[in-house]
Amino acid sequence: MNELRVSLVQADIAWENKEKNLKYYGDLLEALAGKTDLVVLPEFFSTGFSMRVGHLAETNDDRTISTICSWAKDLDAAICGSFLAQGDAGKVFNRGFFITPGDSAGTSTFYDKRHLFRMSGENEHFSAGDRKLTVPYKGWNIRLIICYDLRFPVWTRNLGNEYDLLVCPANWPAVRSKVWQILLQARALENQAYVCGVNRIGVDGSNTRYQGDSVLLDFKAIPVIETEQNLTSVVTGVIQKDALADFRKKFPVWMDADGWPLFGAHSEISLL
Repeated sequence: MNELRVSLVQADIAWENKEKNLKYYGDLLEALAGKTDLVVLPEFFSTGFSMRVGHLAETNDDRTISTICSWAKDLDAAICGSFLAQGDAGKVFNRGFFITPGDSAGTSTFYDKRHLFRMSGENEHFSAGDRKLTVPYKGWNIRLIICYDLRFPVWTRNLGNEYDLLVCPANWPAVRSKVWQILLQARALENQAYVCGVNRIGVDGSNTRYQGDSVLLDFKAIPVIETEQNLTSVVTGVIQKDALADFRKKFPVWMDADGWPLFGAHSEISLL
């Protein structure tokens, strides 16, 4: 599939209110039925960036993931984002999901955020993941990261063009909006890949303000589509694999990239 339609859903999040958020985001997504291939939601779209893990954490087969599976089927599109997840042995994760139209709660694909934002105490309440995730979907290879992961280029290094699109759901505060924009552009340029960053808007329960700045960038860091700041937005852009392949062939920076032995190995899940 040469073209992939990617939809960015930039919106506010009701603080620690799953029912309200699931209803709100479900309503926002209805207009996308049959009009997109991939929908990207903000990080923690169902709760906000809360540390009340005992109150909010749920399993992979609980209400949030089951609801997203229904949305994916109704839209005939994949959906990704993150939620507050209960793991084994009492561990809690900031868990990314990539759910396709045919998935159920038991067959969905997940990624646990590797880099936990210690400045807000995320590392004190959550466990860090240790595996990368590359998902094949409609002829595209898609890498999922979450928010703070964006700051770490070694973790997102695209060795051998193993992914075509990097997706980053986030709760990135407005005070660091310039950093968000620069890092998204840098990841696109250094990895010769499309990059999609989707951020929330509004003010959360800890009085942190967010302004969005969601964007879908091409491999030259040029916006394919972008949102207006502080505005609820559901926008769709089209990316082209042929254009990416042509650019990589004409300007093969990837062939001179440093390999993993230089940086040290990390275990990896690749669904290729």
